[in-house]
Formats: sequence, C-alpha cells, structure tokens
Amino acid sequence: MTGGAGEGAGKPDFSERFRTDFETLLKWRRDVRRFREEKLPEGMLDHLLELADLAPSVGNSQPWRIVKVESAGKRSEIVSTFEAENEAAARTYDSDKALLYRQLKLAGLKEAPVHLAVFSDEDPEQGHGLGRMTMPETLAYSTVSMIHTFWLAARAEGVGVGWVSILDPEKVTRILQVDAGWRLVAYLCVGYPEEEHVDPELERARWQARTPLASRLLHR
Repeated sequence: MTGGAGEGAGKPDFSERFRTDFETLLKWRRDVRRFREEKLPEGMLDHLLELADLAPSVGNSQPWRIVKVESAGKRSEIVSTFEAENEAAARTYDSDKALLYRQLKLAGLKEAPVHLAVFSDEDPEQGHGLGRMTMPETLAYSTVSMIHTFWLAARAEGVGVGWVSILDPEKVTRILQVDAGWRLVAYLCVGYPEEEHVDPELERARWQARTPLASRLLHR
C-alpha cells in the first residue's frame, strides 16, 4: 500500500517520550459504547477525518467513502436495524450465553453525537487498479486502515469511537441511499466517552479475555 504526507520532509526523529506515549495510545484506544451527548468542538471532526485520510491505500486509491449521518430519521432507522439484528444474534446462543449477550452494551447509537457510515468503493477509478487485480479485497483493507488511523487520532484528542457491526449492510446502504457499488465496512459512533477503561469492555463483562500473541504466532 502507498500513502503518506509531506513533500521533501526530512526523516522524523521520534523521541523516547513520544514512543512511550504512542504505546499508551494503543493501549487506551478501546471500543467505546458509552458516550456523553456533548458535541465535539467545531471543526474537530473534520480535522480528525483529514488525519484519517493520510492512511495508506492500495494503489493510492483512497477507496473510503464517509457518510455523516445527521438526519434524526435515518439514525432512527439505523437503530431499528441494529435492534433487529442484535435480537437475531442473541437467539443463536444457548440460554446462559444468550442471557449474558443481552446484558452487553454493544452500541452507543442513541447517545453518540456523531454517526459515521464508512463504505469502500469496490471499483474506484483512482489508483487505476494497481495492486488489487489478484486481491480486490485490499480495497476494504485500505478502508479499515483509514478507520484505525481515525480511531487513533480521535483517541489522542480524548474522543471515543465505537464500531457497530451488528447491522445489515444492505439495509444501511438503502437507508443512506448511497451508490450500490459501495460496500459498508463500518458504522462508527463518535463522541466523548462516559467512562474510561484501559481494558476491553467484553473482558470486563467476562465475555472474552484477550489471549497472548504467542498463541497466534506461527513459525515456518
């Protein structure tokens, strides 16, 4: 993937303090589901999106397409879609796991002041197809890279992000009336967290603990 900013910039010299702070940022990124209704300062969201747009992308295609969902009516439809899919998901678990599932807070759709629907253009003209002939999914991977860049930039400003995946992509596409060639990658809730935790909420709720990297690292 290619990308980056600045022309003729010299090699950066990242201090030990910066490297330590960056590690802290990664640890405190967290998926936020509990938001204050307080709005973000004027211009902050646009600034965060500009930083996210620095993310690398296959062929420099920048396939991400971002929809600011501001209509109360459309937000209500998204909430209804989430609730239906969430209930369907709960029914796939046995009784004990289903009870625990229903106790989880899996979205901040009603509280978060900002909703962003992030799509990936599946056939963008930009990039001229470079790097994706054999792996077209790299377009979606590029969009995920942008999302993670946005997430880190937001967290550095004390802003939380929650990724809502319990949605029907086709319904969201219809609700938001976007190009049929766009693929929904993420629906993001954005705002100031109601509470701060360094450990994942699913770990605190005893749904799933993190596992050591060694258990997923292979040598060949």
